[in-house]
Amino acid sequence: MAPRKPRESDLPATLQRSDKHAQATWQKTHDSAADQYGDGERAHRTAFSSLKHTYEKVGDHWEQKDDKGPSDAQAAQRGSAARNRPRATAEGVDANASKQHLMELARRLEIRGRSRMTKAELVEALMKANRRETARARG
Repeated sequence: MAPRKPRESDLPATLQRSDKHAQATWQKTHDSAADQYGDGERAHRTAFSSLKHTYEKVGDHWEQKDDKGPSDAQAAQRGSAARNRPRATAEGVDANASKQHLMELARRLEIRGRSRMTKAELVEALMKANRRETARARG
């Protein structure tokens, strides 16, 4: 039996609140991964890894990045290296973006104390703000 393809209503909530291109990117990769690995966690991880090359999580949704490329060390890994040596992700925050870009996102998400934060602290603060906004959108 072939894996069931996700319907729009089956998309993760953050993607349901994102543009159609982000949804199509995730679905196309998920479908391909599900054909190869089966429907499940690995297909979802693969789809999100693909999405993170062109999109970043901002609050409760995904927005297209200015520059394509991996968003963190885990997304930069390929093939078996990614499976055998998993690294912490930045949860959709583009940790490879400029500090100026991260500061702009922090301003949009009204993160306090952002002007005194290092780049790593901004990434962590954006991760927390994204989790908070996603939880708020679910509620």
